[in-house]
Amino acid sequence: MVRNEAERLGFDAVGFARARRLEEHESQLEQWLREGRHGSMQWMENHFDKRMDPRKLVPGAQSVVSVMMSYHQPELAGRQLRSEKPKISKYAMGEDYHLVLKEKLFELFAFTESVVGRVEGRVFVDTAPVMDKAWAVESGVGWLGKHTNVLNREWGSWFFLGEMILDAEFDYDNPVADHCGSCTRCIEACPTDAIYEPYKVDGSKCISYFTIELRDEIPEEYQHQMGEWIFGCDICQDVCPWNRKARRGSEERLFARPESADRDIDYWEELDLQEYRKLFRRSAVKRAKFEGMKRNIRVAGANLRSTERTWINVAGKKKHP
Repeated sequence: MVRNEAERLGFDAVGFARARRLEEHESQLEQWLREGRHGSMQWMENHFDKRMDPRKLVPGAQSVVSVMMSYHQPELAGRQLRSEKPKISKYAMGEDYHLVLKEKLFELFAFTESVVGRVEGRVFVDTAPVMDKAWAVESGVGWLGKHTNVLNREWGSWFFLGEMILDAEFDYDNPVADHCGSCTRCIEACPTDAIYEPYKVDGSKCISYFTIELRDEIPEEYQHQMGEWIFGCDICQDVCPWNRKARRGSEERLFARPESADRDIDYWEELDLQEYRKLFRRSAVKRAKFEGMKRNIRVAGANLRSTERTWINVAGKKKHP
């Protein structure tokens, strides 16, 4: 019943997993942090035990219910890949996903209580120390791709994840098989070589990190590789064969707003604080802050005017025009 209600609410997939400590992820995360691959994201070092064990977040938790909602617009993917204009990651071009998914998750939580009785639990959308990708894999929503995004055979990787951590028990799902095979297009396409080996990403080298999380100046040695990206980066997803087959999303609030797409560099360079606030109201782009966006725009403008630009073709190969 909960699964059917999740689908009625607009979630494109839902999976159920038993709440437990993710022991198999502990040493890997510890090493990743020790090597400094989280860059300046010091918050990732906090609440390690809660990150590993959802029962630390919700005492008495029995289950993790993972939900997924697509934001895929096939026509946008093709147009943006060919564009020579400043680019915003497709996930951030619509309404803030935190707001949209949480609204739906609270409805799903209320329905769950109506059918199983009083439930102790919480809902999460990327705002707490929850291993959302690990739980999506554990509950069969998808498999972990070599770019470390979760992939689904129907929906590709163009989707958001959320969770309910509850003290109720359910029938649990099994993980699905990895269907990446021998493909390495995402690894070959990454301009900064952030995917340093399959299934491992150095966050401190990722274009999304530079354009969103980093508060300092972008290291000079990576500025050219950033290309036209002014918020986030979709390259590893754009070249993924599974995303060429992905179904279109149905939640229109997550689709790109016309005012945030296809703007020339001149528009972005003239962006002031008032226009920024108007343009990105209820938008995930606010994470970068106005000063960060202006910094990103300066780098993208220099790259757009450069005669030595790096392009990514549809096969996922880096090349120079």
